[in-house]
Amino acid sequence: MGERILLIMMNDFKNMNGIFLSAILAILLLTACNTAEKKEVNEQEQVKDNMLSESEKKAGWKLLFDGKTFDGWRGLGRETVPKEHWKIEEGTIRKLNSGLVPSLPDGQPIEGGDLMTIQTFDNYELYFEWKLTQAGNTGLKYNVSEEMSMASGSQYSALGFEYQLLDDKDTTYVGKIKPTQFTGCLYDMIAPEGAVVRPLGEYNSSRILVDGNHVEHWLNGKKVVEYEFGSERLDSLFKLSKYKDTPDFHKKRKGHIVLQNHKDDAWFRNIKIREINS
Repeated sequence: MGERILLIMMNDFKNMNGIFLSAILAILLLTACNTAEKKEVNEQEQVKDNMLSESEKKAGWKLLFDGKTFDGWRGLGRETVPKEHWKIEEGTIRKLNSGLVPSLPDGQPIEGGDLMTIQTFDNYELYFEWKLTQAGNTGLKYNVSEEMSMASGSQYSALGFEYQLLDDKDTTYVGKIKPTQFTGCLYDMIAPEGAVVRPLGEYNSSRILVDGNHVEHWLNGKKVVEYEFGSERLDSLFKLSKYKDTPDFHKKRKGHIVLQNHKDDAWFRNIKIREINS
């Protein structure tokens, strides 16, 4: 009888020991997962605006804006930045609205101009974040030839493919402009599909991919435009656009990236690029 009780107690102990060990293993596993998650969050938190993560550096990303200076930028058609129109503000490049630009002694506004990367780019992935005020309207241009711009456009304004940035929902625009003039479009040529702009005051994320002749526009994580340089489609759209009288406008080139000098306030940050070896 005593032996039987002893065996039962030993079996019970083994079962309890197994349950105990399982519980310990479960706690250790949960702790490890939580630690990994916290580590991932902490690593993400350490990547501040206008900085690159270690993985981005390894992938070949480079900052086009350091958050503090206009290094690597100048005004199109100028040697310097027109700082009456552009300023560094709290880690952003801010385009000042026309009402904040000082006037000359005769009352005329100081002439502005587009802000351009000094370097030119051929095949690349460009990422940037931006926000506008109500009814805001501006753009980022690429495939820009400074020589073409100054010869066929105005002295300080870029002629190039434009990724439109707009307060899409404002009554200024709804029902009053063409589909090829809303955020994410290839301006005046290709309308965006499924583009959703975040509420005013929030930053939007945009991406432009140029890989060989293939081009994509992305907005807030969604592809909204796709086309090919040299295609019949792009050629026909160019002939219907406002650029049709500018020879070779739609041809691919190694060009500058340009922030448009529009009349409205606009803020840009986290502007970075990854060049592609095609």
